[in-house]
Amino acid sequence: MKKIFPLLFLFLMVTPARALDGLYTEYGRADASVISSPAQAKMYRVGAMWNWDRTWLNGGDWHVTGFWDVSLAQWHGEKPGADNQTVTDLGIMPVFRLTQKDQTGVAPYFEAGILGLHLISPTFLYPGRRFSTAFQFGHILGFGFRMGAQHQFELGFRFQHESNANIKLPNNGMDFNILHLAYWF
Repeated sequence: MKKIFPLLFLFLMVTPARALDGLYTEYGRADASVISSPAQAKMYRVGAMWNWDRTWLNGGDWHVTGFWDVSLAQWHGEKPGADNQTVTDLGIMPVFRLTQKDQTGVAPYFEAGILGLHLISPTFLYPGRRFSTAFQFGHILGFGFRMGAQHQFELGFRFQHESNANIKLPNNGMDFNILHLAYWF
């Protein structure tokens, strides 16, 4: 966790402030078990979001928007008695979001991130739980609520699957259940 914040600070220093639309933090858990060997993994992530400034399907009370999601995460292996490792994950993903238009108060949303690109290092959480490649694909499905006078606060849930899409076998992916907190500028 200590390594994430200096990297995020450096990332924000080289990013034009007017281009950045939002920041978020996440906490997630995954079942990292292999056959007859129970284990868990926890994940901490920080990220930035850039709106596409486009909307689709504008006919009713809902519309579709989109944004780029750039993130830096760490996964911590939690297998009792094992040489647990911390995996660093750098990712970028396009996210499509279905949300209510011109809603005052609390506005619900549903989102899907597809074909995210991720680099992880090292490629194992503990002995017996290895990933065949450092390059991974990520997908998310989520829902939540935007709140505040300009809907600047966001609280949501995300389910994320990350794997190498059978580029190389074995394809030991991870499935995370994630609590998502964001602030939009």
